[in-house]
Amino acid sequence: MLPYDLAMPKWQFLSLLVQTADVVLHGSGQPGIAEFRPRQPTDVDEFGSQHAVYAASDGIWPIYFAIVDRTRVGSLLNACFTVLDGGDPGEGATYYFFSVEQSALDSHPWRDGTIYVLPRRSFVAQPPGRIGGHRVQVQQWASADAVRPLARLPVTPADFPFLDSVLPHDPARVRERSARDPEGFPWLGESS
Repeated sequence: MLPYDLAMPKWQFLSLLVQTADVVLHGSGQPGIAEFRPRQPTDVDEFGSQHAVYAASDGIWPIYFAIVDRTRVGSLLNACFTVLDGGDPGEGATYYFFSVEQSALDSHPWRDGTIYVLPRRSFVAQPPGRIGGHRVQVQQWASADAVRPLARLPVTPADFPFLDSVLPHDPARVRERSARDPEGFPWLGESS
């Protein structure tokens, strides 16, 4: 466990860590994972649906996964991407999207969690893609190999800077809209 006594928020420290070291981050509610093994997730994106260990090259996104109590939340929508378009006013900016199903959000489904620092060597970055007409780099990485963490850092809901910005959604409405328009992320619409 990393001791933490810095004045900066943990998300800033983690952001600096992934920018300056050859590591990626994984958030979990389980504090004692000795090895991450590839698993098959449920994701509409081809890269995100492969049998792999997943991590992020961002200091905020994994905190979301660490603090969402998955025993109380069945449906999540989320994204973390950087705009790559040359000359675009948003070029280089990182954007986030966080949503949990309405029924879970009403009960404040947060818990303490752990951020795992993983060696980047076996991970492959998600290829650049397009969101809303912009060329973007999603900050998601995948490893087909099992990975042992280098370190871990405990986090709490207070460490997540967008806690008050998490949106609600209706899972049935999202499923219907995503089936109709697979590229229409986040599929919330005006009445979700």
